[in-house]
Order: sequence, then C-alpha cells, then structure tokens
Amino acid sequence: MTDAALSRAAVPGDKMPLEAFGQTDVGRRRKLNEDNYLVKPETNLYAVCDGMGGHNAGEVASKMAIETLEAFIRKSAGEEKDITWPYGLEAHLSFEANRLKTAVKLANKKVFKSADNREDYTGMGTTLVAAIVSGKVVTIGSAGDSRAYLFRRGELKQLTRDDSWVSAAWAEGILTHDEIDRHPLRNVITKAVGAKEEIELETVEHQLEKGDVIMLCSDGLHSMINDEAILKTVTPFPATLPAAAQKLIDAANEAGGKDNVSVVLLRYTE
Repeated sequence: MTDAALSRAAVPGDKMPLEAFGQTDVGRRRKLNEDNYLVKPETNLYAVCDGMGGHNAGEVASKMAIETLEAFIRKSAGEEKDITWPYGLEAHLSFEANRLKTAVKLANKKVFKSADNREDYTGMGTTLVAAIVSGKVVTIGSAGDSRAYLFRRGELKQLTRDDSWVSAAWAEGILTHDEIDRHPLRNVITKAVGAKEEIELETVEHQLEKGDVIMLCSDGLHSMINDEAILKTVTPFPATLPAAAQKLIDAANEAGGKDNVSVVLLRYTE
C-alpha cells in the first residue's frame, strides 16, 4: 500500500523555488502503516512521523502529532494576533525554530494525554522529523530516529542526530560506527513524542543552495539501506521527486521491507 502527495510551493511572480513530494509504503512485513507524513506548501511545513504502540495506537499517535504540529504552525504564521506561546520564547532561537519547538511540545502534550486517558493507547508515541522552509533557510527538528538528510552536489549528509541508545553509545565512544548497524539495541530510541509528559527538542538550521534536496524519512528507509546505499540509489538524482521517492522505497523493500517506509523530498530550485 502506497500513499503519495505532490506539491509546489508558489511565491509571488509565479516563481516556484521549492518542489515537494511525499510518499509512504506499508513495506513487506507489516499489515498496518503506522507512519504519517505532511506536505504543506501553504505553511512551508513538512514532516514524517513513525508511530509506535499496540493495536492501532501507533497510527493514532503519528496522525495526532502531525495534525497538532500543522495546527500550531498554521496559527503562528502571522495571521492571528492573539496567539499565545504556552512554553515561552527562547531568545537565542529564530522565530521558525521557536514555532517548531512549540508545535512539537504541543503535539507531545496531546499524544501523552491521549495515551494516559485510554487503556488501549497506553505506551503509544511517535518519532518525528519536521522542517519549515523560510526563504533560503530550512529549520529542522527531530525526536527519535526519523531523520533529515541533505543531498548536495552528489553527496549525502545526515542533518539530524538519532535519539537512540546506539547513537548515545557511539557519542560516548562505547560503540564504533560499524557496530551500530548490527547492535541488538539499535532500534531502542531514547526520545519520542508522547512518551513522557514533557519533551525537549533540538533544532538545526541550514542555508539552502540551488539544487539542494532535503529528505525527511522514517527508519523504515535508513534501517534497511545505509547512507551509502541511499546515495547510490538516487545517483544520478532522478529528474522528478516522485521518481526519486519511488526508487528509495523500492530499495528499502527489496532489502527486506521489514518496516513501514516514508519519504518526503524537498528540492530548492531558486
């Protein structure tokens, strides 16, 4: 089962500096797709969430997080004068970073309360990676092991850091990079939206250059094929984003397709 959405972000003068495309696939082992993604050029917001929990709770968590994220980003776009910032503003962060952090904290509160109020939702949560594009700057935040990557001039760079046990162990020098991919605890994440009453989110910002492609993805992609294989799959980069997304999803499925896989691609064309 595959779901896809294509959009172009228009600006005055009919210029289209940003192309965007999102696609999700259930994979080859799962019956239910607990991933959700967002492609919203109207608010320049893009996201991927990978839900977790028993029954259909993971799907509920990822959808709830996406909807809450979008609602605050839309509300804080400047059209409403009476907007409140329930967690305050951090002076050292940009306006977009503050918007993103607040939106994720609100999503965390919504998912956590829902899990606390229903027995069948106990323990549900979701990973999240989200990006806001403003002018030539992309602001990214993540929780869990859904990732953001940058394709630039034939190279691939991971822009986010996994909130996982193996990532922390690697940072502490306990594991080598080669040991991470085969470690038995490689799928244990240390942060998720809705897992705890409060969440702290790190944000990063990058200047975009013409031809850059930002990829947001769930671990259904990068757990099946490593970074080298991801780059090889889209080299040379396909002419269209739907073609690139399909090649990446096909590669993950051909490698085993053990999980749902979601990909959102943004190409800066200015």
